Amino acid sequence: MSATTGANTPESQLESVLPVHPTAVRRASPIVVQSELTAYTNDYITSKFTNRGADVAVVEGQYIVTPTAKPFEFQTARKVAKTGLMMVGWGGNNGSTLSATILANRHNIIWHTKSGVQQPNYIGSLLRASTVRLGADPATGKDVHVPISDVLPMVHPNDLVLGGWDISGARMDEAMKRAQVLDWDLQRQVMPHMAELGSPLPSIYYPDFIAANQEARADNVIPGTDKQAHLEHLRADIRRFKEQQGLDRVVVFWTANTERYSDIIPGVNDTADNLLAAIKASHSEVSPSTLFAVAAILEGEPFVNGAPQNTFVPGCIALAERHNSFIGGDDLKSGQTKLKSVFAEFLVNAGIKPLSIASYNHLGNNDGHNLSAERQFKSKEISKSSVVDDMVSANALLFKPPQAGAPAGTKEAKGEHPDHIVVIKYVPAVGDSKRAIDEYYSEIFCGGRSTINIFNECEDSLLATPLILDLAILTELLTRVKYRDASAGKEFKPLYPVLSLLSYMLKAPLVKPGTDVINSLNRQRNALETFLKACIGLEGSSDLLLDTRIW
Repeated sequence: MSATTGANTPESQLESVLPVHPTAVRRASPIVVQSELTAYTNDYITSKFTNRGADVAVVEGQYIVTPTAKPFEFQTARKVAKTGLMMVGWGGNNGSTLSATILANRHNIIWHTKSGVQQPNYIGSLLRASTVRLGADPATGKDVHVPISDVLPMVHPNDLVLGGWDISGARMDEAMKRAQVLDWDLQRQVMPHMAELGSPLPSIYYPDFIAANQEARADNVIPGTDKQAHLEHLRADIRRFKEQQGLDRVVVFWTANTERYSDIIPGVNDTADNLLAAIKASHSEVSPSTLFAVAAILEGEPFVNGAPQNTFVPGCIALAERHNSFIGGDDLKSGQTKLKSVFAEFLVNAGIKPLSIASYNHLGNNDGHNLSAERQFKSKEISKSSVVDDMVSANALLFKPPQAGAPAGTKEAKGEHPDHIVVIKYVPAVGDSKRAIDEYYSEIFCGGRSTINIFNECEDSLLATPLILDLAILTELLTRVKYRDASAGKEFKPLYPVLSLLSYMLKAPLVKPGTDVINSLNRQRNALETFLKACIGLEGSSDLLLDTRIW
């Protein structure tokens, strides 16, 4: 058995004849900003940033705009934490695929397919495989782009220490084989490393929250029905993993089955104290995912929800605020919905009025099996259906805005909106290869109509896995960023616990209560890029390119 295991990371270990893929390369040269706005010490990068906006008042039909500017300072710890990623549902398609592909990248394992030789990479990762514009080379005038992962010190995916829970006790090599996602030649070579990861920890299984068809997999569960005891068990698991692996940080990530929605009940899950009391009383509306979130919050470790259910009930968000513990979610945005968040925005921004959006998809993996149950599908339907809301509400020329005083729940109260339907079907034969069909039916010039159909086939887990990496890596980074209001001279403090900067990777982004959800993919990416640049004292992206438009 190799001395290198799935739980540790070699500094440099080439096990193939091919060089490391560009998306997996370690780059030693950081970005250095030479500016009075940016200062470097051995421990911190400190930057000054002016947050510019505008206050708008409407007076007798006229828009009165007052520009605003507020100075902030950001402080980013330069030392990257040794980070563990504990996945709930570790033995599922996403968890096993993520583990195997990290191991393949660690050891640079190449494999053969019917198309030729393939090497491991991190294609599909926003952080590792996409770039941002830093500026221009003064000698040539050409733009200079760098990988997003180079803007600030970030965890390399190969360095994540892997662990987690699953209701199935299959060893990780067996889980990978069961998932049927990766090419067999890769599975064959990575199997010994996967076997060394062992089996997932026992997880929580409350049959009422997931489809009945999952019962056959549930052979690795924490016994009993005492939810307080389950909470303490999970907290002990997190502490033990952190101690045994010598970790500075653990990101707990839900990549298990979609649950049904939890009912929001006053006195049960509406406040932090009520939620904790409901756990002690083993209340039926405390879901497994909420229990995992509470365990992470109480241990001071971040929790990210990669599924669509309402894990973050109001009491859970309030608990995160109380403990200054980071949370993020909901639901990985990998294929159909990501495209929809781009295409719907394109139509509306082009002055075209979508009248209906019909989305159909079918898949045959265990996620599809679970979603074949009505209550679990409902959670997914909600997260997939809200993705165009902010784009529609931004254009009152095309869509009638909500009417003030209209009864809640009526069309008038919501405002005009395209008809939007989502269908998901379970077709075992196609496995992890999901098919998605979208029809956009729109009104165009002078009563004309336009119909655009899109067919998308993708390997579901191979799109989702890089998102899990991005979310875990960004979450770790955001725990090292502090800010202060420069005009008030206060001490640096952590960001707000709800990490809405993760929105680019999520279908139904969790945001600070009382603020609007942004689903536009372009705005989500721009926000993240602007924030990362602000942390090194640079302005956000400007496509004005003024020097190309003047003499």
